[in-house]
Amino acid sequence: MSHAPTALPPDGAAISETPDHSLDLADKRILSLIQSGFPLAPRPYKVIGEAVGLNEAETFARVNTLREKGLIRRIGANFQAGKLGWHSTLCAANVPEEKLEEVIAAVNAEPGVTHNYLREHDYNLWFTMIGPSREAVDRRIDDLARAVGVAIINLPATRLYKIKVDFKLNEA
Repeated sequence: MSHAPTALPPDGAAISETPDHSLDLADKRILSLIQSGFPLAPRPYKVIGEAVGLNEAETFARVNTLREKGLIRRIGANFQAGKLGWHSTLCAANVPEEKLEEVIAAVNAEPGVTHNYLREHDYNLWFTMIGPSREAVDRRIDDLARAVGVAIINLPATRLYKIKVDFKLNEA
């Protein structure tokens, strides 16, 4: 079994290796809007729909379709863990092919895991983990490594680089 580098969100759903990239103008407008401006409103899909000229039900259906196609990986807030008093770290593991599914499932089950990716590298599984303290994160990583029988390298950042990129799809 061969694995191409595939994004693995914590819910365990993999991004398709042959995604359908056909988007109409409304899809492009929705994607452009929700990247950094998902409305904090009681009916966010109504607000998005009004901004792009659709009704609430059609907007919700389109967002679901975009998720199913793998174009939307997740919808949720991003927080700077350090500013909230929490600790985050990057982790890497060299997982044998025959253990990949087991280890991926275990990593994705961890509540502090925010990203989980396969890579074409000796260290083929990379993920980020957050927790209320460095000690708590270190403990969770150690517990996880013992549970799956794979060494996990803990790579805490020494300097933060935050890059914000929004893709302006509606201009295409």
